[in-house]
Amino acid sequence: MADDIVLPIPNLELPQYQFTLSLPSLEHLHEHARHALLQGIEKDEMAPYYRVLVASSSLPADEGLLAKLEAANVEELKKVDERLAEAEKTEGETEIADALKARATYLTRIGDKDRSVTAQELALEKTPGVGSKIDIVLTLARIGFFFGDNTLITSNLKKAEELIEKGGDWDRRNRLKVYQGLHFTSIRQFKRAGELFIDALSTFTATELLKYNDFVALTIIANALTLKRPDLKKKINAAPEVIQVLPELPTLSELTSSLYHCRYDKFFIALATLEQTHLIPSRTLNQHARYYVREMRILAYAQLLESYRSLTLESMSVAFGVTVNFIDNELSRFISQGRLNCTIDKVNGVVETNRPSAKNSQYETVVRQGDVLLNSVQKLSKVLY
Repeated sequence: MADDIVLPIPNLELPQYQFTLSLPSLEHLHEHARHALLQGIEKDEMAPYYRVLVASSSLPADEGLLAKLEAANVEELKKVDERLAEAEKTEGETEIADALKARATYLTRIGDKDRSVTAQELALEKTPGVGSKIDIVLTLARIGFFFGDNTLITSNLKKAEELIEKGGDWDRRNRLKVYQGLHFTSIRQFKRAGELFIDALSTFTATELLKYNDFVALTIIANALTLKRPDLKKKINAAPEVIQVLPELPTLSELTSSLYHCRYDKFFIALATLEQTHLIPSRTLNQHARYYVREMRILAYAQLLESYRSLTLESMSVAFGVTVNFIDNELSRFISQGRLNCTIDKVNGVVETNRPSAKNSQYETVVRQGDVLLNSVQKLSKVLY
C-alpha cells in the first residue's frame, strides 16, 4: 500500500459546486452550492481560485474575504519558502524534496493552477522513489480534473501508467484505474470506464478523487450501458460492493433491476429520473446526458425485440408505458439510423425483426479484410519492383 495518506487536494467537490451554479435548471440547488463553495474556498485559503470565480461571475466579489485569503497565502508561502531555503543550504536531497513537495501541495490546495503545476513538476524531478513520483503525477492529474484540463489529465495518466509498470504497488495500481475510469467516463468511453471501475470495485481507495458512493454510481451508470444482460446481473446487480450501497442509490437500483427483469415501463421512469438526478447535474456526465439516455432506450428496445419475430406497436407501447405514436416515432428514427434490426408494418401495426445473419456478417468481414490485404500487397510490390 501507499505509505502516505493521499489528501483530497485540490478539493474536487468545489468545481462541482461551481458547475451547479452555472446551470439555471438547478436553481433549487444554488443556495447550498454557493454556501459549500465559499466554505471550501475559505477553509483551504483559495485566494487564486476565488479570484478566478469572481472574474467569471460564478461568485460575487467579497473584497474583505479576498484580502484575508491572500494574506494567509503570503504568510504560508513565506514559511514554506524559508523551509526550502534552509533545506537547500544545510540538509540533504530527501529534505529538499520534502520541502519542494510541501510548497507544491500548498499551491495545489489554494487553487493556483500554473504555479502548482510548475511546483509539482519540480518536486517530481527532485523526488526519489517510484511510489512518491506516482503520487505526484496523480496529483497533477487531479489538478487537471479540477480545472477541466484534458491535456494535463491525459499526459499525467500516461506518466503514471509508465511509472507503475516500473514498480508501482497494488494500491497505486488500483487508484490509477479509478483515475483512468473517471477520465474515460468524461470522454464518453463508457465501456473502457466500466471495465476499469469493476476492476477497482472491491479495492477502492481513491477517496481523494471520488466519494465511494459516487464511484459506485459511476460504475453502475457505465456498465448498465455496456454489459450484456447476464454480466449485468453477475458483475453489478449481484456484486456485494454494489448491493451494500444500492439502498442509498434507489434510482440506479431500479434502473438495473428493471432492465434485467424486463420491466420496461419502470425502466423508462428510472431512466428519466436518472437523467434529472445524476446525469444533468453532474459535471462529468452532463455533456453526455442526451447520448446516454438515447443509447439506453435503444438497448431496451433491442433487448425486447430479441425475444420476438414480430410484435404489435400497441404491445410495445404498453410494455414501455408510452403511447403508440411515441414508439412508432422512436423506432422509425432508430431504424433509419441503422441502430435497430427491424421493420414497421404501419398498415397492420406490427414490428417485424430482421436479425442479420452471422455467417453473412463474417463473410463480409473476410472479404473486406481480404481487399485491404491485397491492396497492401500491391503497394508493396510496386516499391520492391
